[in-house]
Amino acid sequence: MAAKKSVAKTVTKRATGKTPTRTRAASRSSSSSDYDQHKIQVLEGLDAVRKRPGMYIGGTGTEGLHHLVWEIIDNAVDEAAAGYASNVDVILHKDGSIEVADDGRGIPIGRKEDGRTALEIVYTELHAGGKFGSGAYGASGGLHGVGASVVNALSSKLVAEVDRDGATWRMVFLERIPGNYLSSGKFKPTSKLAKVKKIPANRTGTRVRFWPDVELFDAEARVDYEQVRDHVARVCFLVPGLHIKLDDKRNPNQKPEEFVAAGGLRDYVDYLSIGETVTDIITITDETTFEERVPVDGKMTTVSRQCGITVAARWVKGYDTTIVSFVNTIPTTDGGTHVAGFERALSQVANGELLADNRKLKKLARQNKDRATPSDIQEGLVAAVKVSFPEPQFKGQTKQELGTPAIQNLVYETVKSGFADWASGGGKKTQVNALRDKIANAVLSRVAAKQQLEARRKLANAGSAGMPDKLADCRVHGPDSELLIVEGNSAAGPAKQGRDAETMAVLPLRGKVVNAGKASLKQVVENAEAKALITAIGGGSGKDFDLESCRYGRIIILCDADVDGSHIRCLLLTLIYKHMRPLLEHGMVFAAQPPLFATKVKGELVYAYDDAERDALSDEHNITLDKWKRFKGLGEMNVEELYETTLNPRTRVLKRMTMNDAQAAQKAAKLFDVLMGNDVATRKDYIISNSGLIDQEMLDI
Repeated sequence: MAAKKSVAKTVTKRATGKTPTRTRAASRSSSSSDYDQHKIQVLEGLDAVRKRPGMYIGGTGTEGLHHLVWEIIDNAVDEAAAGYASNVDVILHKDGSIEVADDGRGIPIGRKEDGRTALEIVYTELHAGGKFGSGAYGASGGLHGVGASVVNALSSKLVAEVDRDGATWRMVFLERIPGNYLSSGKFKPTSKLAKVKKIPANRTGTRVRFWPDVELFDAEARVDYEQVRDHVARVCFLVPGLHIKLDDKRNPNQKPEEFVAAGGLRDYVDYLSIGETVTDIITITDETTFEERVPVDGKMTTVSRQCGITVAARWVKGYDTTIVSFVNTIPTTDGGTHVAGFERALSQVANGELLADNRKLKKLARQNKDRATPSDIQEGLVAAVKVSFPEPQFKGQTKQELGTPAIQNLVYETVKSGFADWASGGGKKTQVNALRDKIANAVLSRVAAKQQLEARRKLANAGSAGMPDKLADCRVHGPDSELLIVEGNSAAGPAKQGRDAETMAVLPLRGKVVNAGKASLKQVVENAEAKALITAIGGGSGKDFDLESCRYGRIIILCDADVDGSHIRCLLLTLIYKHMRPLLEHGMVFAAQPPLFATKVKGELVYAYDDAERDALSDEHNITLDKWKRFKGLGEMNVEELYETTLNPRTRVLKRMTMNDAQAAQKAAKLFDVLMGNDVATRKDYIISNSGLIDQEMLDI
């Protein structure tokens, strides 16, 4: 309470502007007096694991629960990897317990100096086991000596049975306390093993059954059969010849399954491969040594390590990458130094032996963009990488990532040599060429995608850029404002003079609009007219187009009533359809319908929009054809004529453009490119193939 009062006084003094130095010092003194030797705690035995289970198993959800299962299974697999076991049984019981049995040597049952058996110490002491040196296990999955004890720490009960020395020995750990049940059913704490029965002297093995403590795990945490199945299937590939039987007694419809593999990682890569293959399985193996400094009897000592390296890889025609990695018998889901060495070697060889002077990449080579990235090289790659050596260093107790630094260079040199031999003649030439093409295509696709992304960003940001210099903007923006897109400067002048500057903006087109129907995104971005239009409208482009950000309520296309005008209108509609489609979907795009003819009737101008209307008016008012004025373009109209025919909302004729109009315009734009473009051969082919549509009698030959 004293501390709280001190804080209150401090706040008050600060509010009044007085110096709070003494008050703060008093508060610190009061707090520090509560922090003394009694606050320092020592967590005994397995209490540390129960206090912070996530540090040891990664969490208290389903993932952490599975980690307990992996610890016991992997202990059995280590026996098989060391050559002492050939069978492992995994049983998922109805009561939520998990049982793992192997026919290995059996956990030692002899007594240590303190009177406890080795079996008891393994399950009750952290950092106790037979995997710290290279005596009991040359290369194993466990190395921290905490796996079995962590399982016990996080279980409400654990039963361990060992077959050794002509008998089956049992110890029960109830709430982590070692002991056994009496014939009366009462549990008696003791360090003495119970001799269950006699067995043949040559029979050995270990059976462990544990009940996870449900109070420690999340309510939804469950042991999933498929995950266990995948795990045991995988370890069979790591230890060729190992036989594992999996039985899920929780599900009466699930029959026991048995797993065995003889081909090792090669079989595993074949098992993981999906779809049509590009290459056969490439297998690379090596036995090498490295040195590292480790504590020996309290002193840092340089020791020599034996390291086995096995890599199996193939490419398929798909795009997904699957790389699985292992250290001894432990899956390293987060990779580590061995995977880093593997990937570095692939990049070195791919950019050397495979892609050197590749014709497909010549254009990119001039831009220094021809180098393949790891993602390019690994498109469709299915690979398994395994290293076996004593006392690996993992980053964390969950052993998901290898940290031993020396392994990276060892794997790099081994894979680089083996993969280079395959690429330089060791592999089938057709497969090497197929892989070369696959990687080159991946590079081309990535570079093109990056260019498209950059172009899309430029288009999306166009609306926030400064307005085009040629834009004569209106004073008020919103639903009632209009953007008039006019063809050329000759029409822009009268349009600017005749418009209502309050709500009408004019954007003249001074060059050819790109055909967005066939142009790349990069070409659209680099086209000045397209960029000016997108910038003026202000809504961005593509999937990021924002209708609410548009500066105008109507987009009106003003083009001449001739072939060139029709072409420009098609190009504009195609651009809007491709990159600003919501404008069409919401009916905001219009095409002005300028008249073709004009004459005076009783002193007033009369307009005709086509030949038929002109002829009808001529008959009605007895006007000869020579009295009609024909407009060749909007630029020939004076301000009054342009205002009355295309600008005045009361007298102009507008046609709302729809999605169907835009799709038709897209086809028309392509046809215009054929008939009016520079490609003579394409135009000739089109005319010849469509010659049947021409009326032969109309040809002056």
